[in-house]
Amino acid sequence: MKQAILIRTDVRMSVGKKTVQACHASVGAVLNADKKSLWVWEEGGSKKIMLEARGENVLKDLQAKARKMGLPCFLVADAGLTELEPGTTTALAIGPGDDKKIDKLTGSIKLL
Repeated sequence: MKQAILIRTDVRMSVGKKTVQACHASVGAVLNADKKSLWVWEEGGSKKIMLEARGENVLKDLQAKARKMGLPCFLVADAGLTELEPGTTTALAIGPGDDKKIDKLTGSIKLL
């Protein structure tokens, strides 16, 4: 079990901003996970991987595919209080879910 967190690389964000957006995505997806998957993921060390997304369309496409596969996911749209315009899509978390399912969606994407 793992969680994949994708951060947009085509939007200029500080390291701190990227980190916060990744955290928002991760927590949001966890809140959408079923209790059994969450328990198995936590018992296995709560594995996460960080990946780059080269555009909003990548995030939205992966979100749609994850939903079709029944994987919990969460897409972050920034509030616009600091560095970005309100509504800027910044990150997506997929999982916790089966490694093979998540790899099917994200296996060709570069690590961040």
